[in-house]
Amino acid sequence: MSQRDYFEKDYYKVLGVSKDASQADIAKAYRKLARELHPDARPDDPKAEERFKDASEAYAVLSNPDKRKEYDKIRDMVSSGAFTGFGAPGGPGGFGGGSGGFGAPGGFGEAFDLGDLLGDLFGGGGGGGGSPFTGTRARTDARRGPRRGQDVETDLTLSFEDAMAGVTTTLRVAGRARCTACGGSGARPGTSPVACSTCGGRGQILQDQGPFSFAEPCHGCGGSGRQIPDPCPTCGGSGAEQRSRQVRARIPAGVRDGARIRLKGKGEAGAHGGPDGDLYVRVHVEPHPVFGRRGDHLTVRVPITFTEAALGTKLTVPTLDGEPVTLRIPAGTENGKTFRVRGRGVPKPGGRGEGDLLVTAEVAVPRKLTRTQKKLLEEFGATEDPDALRGHLTAALARG
Repeated sequence: MSQRDYFEKDYYKVLGVSKDASQADIAKAYRKLARELHPDARPDDPKAEERFKDASEAYAVLSNPDKRKEYDKIRDMVSSGAFTGFGAPGGPGGFGGGSGGFGAPGGFGEAFDLGDLLGDLFGGGGGGGGSPFTGTRARTDARRGPRRGQDVETDLTLSFEDAMAGVTTTLRVAGRARCTACGGSGARPGTSPVACSTCGGRGQILQDQGPFSFAEPCHGCGGSGRQIPDPCPTCGGSGAEQRSRQVRARIPAGVRDGARIRLKGKGEAGAHGGPDGDLYVRVHVEPHPVFGRRGDHLTVRVPITFTEAALGTKLTVPTLDGEPVTLRIPAGTENGKTFRVRGRGVPKPGGRGEGDLLVTAEVAVPRKLTRTQKKLLEEFGATEDPDALRGHLTAALARG
């Protein structure tokens, strides 16, 4: 990203919030955009992916009160004209040209590096992410500095019963893991990292720019604040190695098919003292031969005979927890009628109780009849009045 590209972006506009929006409003707006634009939701829409990246970039700054404060301050300075000509890229006094612009007489001059001014804002100081405005030296420091580990995603298939009850399971994950030899310190076993002699362990050094002092990543340690005199021979000082490992995961009761569960800090190991990434578990729930699910409710379909539907009956209905319930079917029950058994459904998140068991009665019509059954039904049919039953249809036909 160029300097001009960056300053033409408005993070508030990207998220669709006002400049005085609360942190809660910013988080809410980002979550909404993330759901709409996530590549998993729109795999064939490259524009959505680009907007997702822009939204993530905006949220990374605005969700951090310190970074947001710096971002607002810089933009206010630019819009107020504190940096002469800054707000007119390509025009008089703009980027790289004209009176009073950067790199021009009357401005900050050729020695001014915008990356020094904004390094902290974009994670150049200690985050290892680097700044889009810094030069080759700063990018080299970022590679040597602490870096967050990559996020990892894995799949888990559960039986319907385990998904409803919740389960603790062991996942096997391959990738960068903390070095087994040095425990992730990066130092040869028996030794330890030491505070950086250049920055005294702060990870930053100050550079004077006229009336200002700007922090930038320490060139001696890359922003980590530490040095490793004797690197671990197994991981070369990075603190991580490629291997397979086991991760214990607690899957909450009532998890849905397709749910994506985040296990913080269980992803790939960070480098040079950086934090570990996250592990995302995509859950697949196998279907059950008897029960289905509708939100927080369990569903079950129970066949009943014509006689039971007409005269009423009592049914013993199974439940997922193994304790059956007795359900009274009233006389005259129609096919497809659903009855509710409260509190015998899916566990709700956060221990907020359970949903209900929805029992749907299905009147089974016999395909074959014995002579006795046929005779009895014919006798019963002689007492019925089908014309009265379909009288509204007969009237409609007459009007047509």
